[in-house]
Amino acid sequence: MSEHLKPTRIGIEGIFYSLAHVPDLVRFGSKPAREIKTTPKLASALQESLRSFSQAVAYAPHQAFIGNITPHELGGLPKPWYQKLIEGAISEGRFGDLVDQERFYSMLAAVDQFELVTLHESWLTRHGAVKPSGRKIRAQALDSIQALCASGALPLYAGATLAGAFAAAHTEDANLSADVLLENLAAKAGAAHALRLLLEKLRMDARDVDYVISCSEEAVGDRYNRGGGNLAKAIAEEVGCENASGSDTKAFCAGPLYAMVHGASLIQSGICRRVAVVAGGSLAKLGMKFESHLKNGMPVLEDVLGSFALVLSASKAGEPCMRLDSVAFHPVRGGASPQAMAEYLAEKPLAKLGMKLTDVDRYGVELHNPEITTPSGSGDVPLTNYRTLAALAVMRGQIEKNHIADFVKSRGMIGYAPTQGHIPSAIVYLGHALDALRSGEIRNAMLIAKGSLFLGRMTQLSDGCSFLIEMNKR
Repeated sequence: MSEHLKPTRIGIEGIFYSLAHVPDLVRFGSKPAREIKTTPKLASALQESLRSFSQAVAYAPHQAFIGNITPHELGGLPKPWYQKLIEGAISEGRFGDLVDQERFYSMLAAVDQFELVTLHESWLTRHGAVKPSGRKIRAQALDSIQALCASGALPLYAGATLAGAFAAAHTEDANLSADVLLENLAAKAGAAHALRLLLEKLRMDARDVDYVISCSEEAVGDRYNRGGGNLAKAIAEEVGCENASGSDTKAFCAGPLYAMVHGASLIQSGICRRVAVVAGGSLAKLGMKFESHLKNGMPVLEDVLGSFALVLSASKAGEPCMRLDSVAFHPVRGGASPQAMAEYLAEKPLAKLGMKLTDVDRYGVELHNPEITTPSGSGDVPLTNYRTLAALAVMRGQIEKNHIADFVKSRGMIGYAPTQGHIPSAIVYLGHALDALRSGEIRNAMLIAKGSLFLGRMTQLSDGCSFLIEMNKR
């Protein structure tokens, strides 16, 4: 960042998270769809290993996600979490909720403006769906739904019941195929739901939002402009933010933190008074590691779509804020080694403020749920990140080598986020961080997100963004 930028604090009014439990959409995740096509018998194995909504609600990492238990409490619970379910768990939390599949199908139909979603008449009668605009939900008889699926539409199942169909918008444009449009509409539905409930929680009029930034991992566009967007404006329209414009920010998993910095900068510059940052779930990543879960006798744990919404505004005394003078980006010259990432995203920005690694009370990093990643050989991602930070603190003489475990335990946490790409990368901790700051449990926290730019085959570089959050005591 420019050296002349004055220390500036931007307020974080609140955040809302949502998990949509969609077991019957797992088959449309990128990995399951490809593997089932070549090995059809996997379809039945997958179907038999899907969780019920009550099991998804009682799954401890999901309870941590929506705020009913803290990451610290999660770390003390018996494992495996998928077997040791929490008795009496509920689907609403301090800063989030879990949505069942029936409700999510209704949400899809409600945000559909192009008759992509058709629901079975009897299913719609039982579960209901309403478009905010007053337009009718597209509904047809079972034989018509079956005909749509036979002609190439994706079947929307609810267990063994055919609940509806999802159609393509163009027969020749791969970017308007049914599977791509389902990914995009699912992201729109989840993000709109999160933003609507956040505004209700904050008792804020949607018309008071000036700008919306979407940072999901979908690619909205057609064959002439793949990934052009603008999902943010579509979400603003859906929620009733009629005075807002918006745009999409893309940086792979680091997108949410970049979006927060962009939104904060709009406020700091005086262009906007209030900015919403939103993201919908990544349908392509459903069931990404399902084969390793099946091999280990586990249920398919990647059966949820993660969404969030947050609102930024001018900072107020006694409220949590972002410190723009702490913002760091990973430069081209930085290199992609874990140590280099830690240096540029943690050590250097802290040193600029006269702080050491040990001056941060809590680090939010890539908080992937290790129960999902370890069986596939990906290891415990957050633990690896925390050990890297601790090792750097040893190298700089800030802690002794035999205190690495203490650093990890006191400044880190166990992972609890589903593998939704942009969701685990630091943003998932913001809700808990705001609570901890307000209660005085911590003085500050640093959010660190990394992005894998090499996945797009345009560069070998990785990317990243970080910043401090704290209470504004001024």
